[in-house]
Amino acid sequence: MSWFDRLAERRMQAARLQGQLQGLEGEGKPLPERPGDALVSAGDALGFRIMAEAGVLPEEIVLKKAARAELAQATDPQARKALMARLADRDMRQSMAEEARRRFLAP
Repeated sequence: MSWFDRLAERRMQAARLQGQLQGLEGEGKPLPERPGDALVSAGDALGFRIMAEAGVLPEEIVLKKAARAELAQATDPQARKALMARLADRDMRQSMAEEARRRFLAP
């Protein structure tokens, strides 16, 4: 165990003994599953969590939903084809950015 781990354990034990860890939101409940947080930076994960708790979606998700809604309402075959191409391009670019982030963060 490193010095940092020992220090953290001592501080948590002191807080527990002083009752500072009682009555907190979510006490006694398991931590929420957030497997996606492992693939983003701590700052991004914090931002996503704040947005989720506030009921706000990231801009790219809002744009993707709007594009899908527009596609669902389009009746002209040429317009649908153009919308599908834009949506596929956006999905590809987002996937490329996510993959680059995973590779950058991989040990």
